Amino acid sequence: MLVFAVSGGIVVPSAAVKFFGAGTAACIADLITFPLDTAKVRLQIQGESQKVEGASTMKYRGVFGTITTMWRTEGPRSLYSGLVAGLQRQMSFASIRIGLYDSMKQFYTRGTESAGIVTRLMAGCTTGAMAVALAQPTDVVKVRFQAQVRLADGGRRYNSTLNAYKMIARDEGVRGLWKGCMPNITRNAIVNCAELVTYDLIKELILKYGLMTDNLPCHFTAAFGAGFCTTVVASPVDVVKTRFMNSADGQYRSAINCALTMVRNEGPTAFYKGFMPSFLRLGSWNIVMFVTYEQIKRGMTKTQQYWESPL
Repeated sequence: MLVFAVSGGIVVPSAAVKFFGAGTAACIADLITFPLDTAKVRLQIQGESQKVEGASTMKYRGVFGTITTMWRTEGPRSLYSGLVAGLQRQMSFASIRIGLYDSMKQFYTRGTESAGIVTRLMAGCTTGAMAVALAQPTDVVKVRFQAQVRLADGGRRYNSTLNAYKMIARDEGVRGLWKGCMPNITRNAIVNCAELVTYDLIKELILKYGLMTDNLPCHFTAAFGAGFCTTVVASPVDVVKTRFMNSADGQYRSAINCALTMVRNEGPTAFYKGFMPSFLRLGSWNIVMFVTYEQIKRGMTKTQQYWESPL
């Protein structure tokens, strides 16, 4: 199987390399930034009117206050609750939405190299929606794990990742594993467009005007900018998605009902609950993921070139 294609004398990673490279880079980013994501989820669900019976009503304050509180009351392992489902999600989710982004751009431009902003947005929306359709159950389980707190008797809602899949399917039906699919598709269409298109454009402009070379500082800058833009645009949808997927069966009639309930009970600022951990997480996640992804692609390209001309 061909791993690389040659374009204009330059060895270019194939779709397969980008697919597996994106999944691997996303898993590395998740391993490093997962506590920030867990803190974000806890802050986002804080303030819900309906509490899980027997659960503590812990008050979280800020990103690092949340992490400290969880460490003290639930132990350090709680910060990585749902990690297995998170890694499952990234291997399937990021591989599609990031790894197939360039291929989708070429599909919409019919193989040409020139891609305008509309084409990039369409490619981002398409791969984001495809990824959610496949990986939604892993996202539901990840959010449930991150949101659960110790009950009064010291127990937990779910004991393991497999147990969570089984309990959700048994108690809520198979459809429960795809709970919040539509708001998640909306969120990831927005996230993908903001994240990938912004990274694409910032990197392109940096290289076009010769501000940096195509290396680590360029990738770092573009990834940081993409993380900030993504957080600002996607935070409201992300909060609704988290609340809806974590809700008890019948608590909200739909994602729209969830959003309206939030506005009525907590005001419009509720849509930006957990903004700082979202930014810290998305910013750091983007930096680690894109830098790692670029290095994986570059490393495999050099390996291919070495095998073609070892001398």
